[in-house]
Amino acid sequence: MKQQIQLSDHFTYSRLIRFTLPSIVMMIFTSIYVTVDGFFVSNFVGKTAFASLNLIFPYLMILGGVGAMLGVGGSALVAKTLGEQDLPRAQRYFTMMMYLMLFTSIFATVAGIVFLRPVAYLFGATEAMIDDVMIYGTICLIFNTALQAQYTFQSYLVVAEQPKLALTVVVLAGVTNMVLDFLFMAVLKLGIAGAALATGLSQLVAGVVPFVWFLSRKNTSALRFTKTRFEVRPMLQACINGASEMMSSVSGSITGILYNWQLMKYAGEDGVAAYGVVMYAAFIFLGVFNGYSQGSSPIMGYHYGAQNHSEMKNVLKRSMVLLSSAAVVLTALAIELARPLSAIFVSYDVELLDMTTRAFVICASPFLLMWLNTYTSSFFTALNDGAVSAAISFMRALVLPTVCIVFMPMLWQLDGVWYSLVGSEILSVVVSLYFLLGKRKKYGY
Repeated sequence: MKQQIQLSDHFTYSRLIRFTLPSIVMMIFTSIYVTVDGFFVSNFVGKTAFASLNLIFPYLMILGGVGAMLGVGGSALVAKTLGEQDLPRAQRYFTMMMYLMLFTSIFATVAGIVFLRPVAYLFGATEAMIDDVMIYGTICLIFNTALQAQYTFQSYLVVAEQPKLALTVVVLAGVTNMVLDFLFMAVLKLGIAGAALATGLSQLVAGVVPFVWFLSRKNTSALRFTKTRFEVRPMLQACINGASEMMSSVSGSITGILYNWQLMKYAGEDGVAAYGVVMYAAFIFLGVFNGYSQGSSPIMGYHYGAQNHSEMKNVLKRSMVLLSSAAVVLTALAIELARPLSAIFVSYDVELLDMTTRAFVICASPFLLMWLNTYTSSFFTALNDGAVSAAISFMRALVLPTVCIVFMPMLWQLDGVWYSLVGSEILSVVVSLYFLLGKRKKYGY
């Protein structure tokens, strides 16, 4: 039996892959089961419902981004504290962040439902789409606390050196979602309400199972719930540190709205549907980059807390090699599989299929660069430098895409919408390299 890998270990290529693989598979599987919603809605309910789902999805991600912020930012702080060999303080911070997640998620749920209809119209919903938008959005928001718990616990299970358990939870939730999607839409014909209900119940599974494990006797990790109190400074530090995740969620959602506006202008509902297909498929490929970045973040955070600069350099160098190699393979796969993947969702409409395939091929090329931007933001989160991480995310997910999506369609119309994804990612590489090279002496990597 292979010895369990610990955060304090020296990491070879093999150890890095073994430790991050559950997180990678977890992110890929999460992307797949989210994509299943789109498949069933598109094929069993229709392209108008599919466009409605994709129209309101950015709003749901903005509200869910709070959980990502508290999970990633809080877990980085806890990992650093463990590296400083202060177990009682790490457990207090862990428990405190769970309380904070609960309170903020309840507030976000109430506010999200109250503003759902006006936000839907603001995002460009038509009268043909609004009923589907309201049904899907309301049901999903009812389960918002479960979604935030899922995001939060995924990060802490990795810090607890339980990445395989995190993967098991995601697989369990994913299977739940897929089975219920089939039952609710294909068998019971519940329409888009069935898609939302299947998603919500799967999130409930992903949120409750880790909570029960942390309470159980099977939890032999360093992280356990304990008596705590709200401490303003570490809460702010965790929120600032995780701001990049929140920024990515919010900014990505805002740019998603801009894409939908431009697509409604140049291609109508078909354009929004095509964009949804491209994003669903891209989530699967990007799961490799996101999974590796999240899986390796606690390693960097621990060794930064321990001031082990040689291991920080080692992990950074090996990560660069692994991710750049994966990027070449994934880009080639994405281009080759563009049409068959698009056909899974929209084979019933040849014109829409052609549009989606062209968009997919164009949008696949940034995979060659995207890994660097994804990893760099996560890297600075691990170093508890939330300001730099947030700056990278802000530029990459909001400022640069906004500039590109506003101006490039003026030159190339519909193709300009797709090429704006390429342009913003290229410009983001410049930002990432600027911070990576500029912060080397400060952090000793």
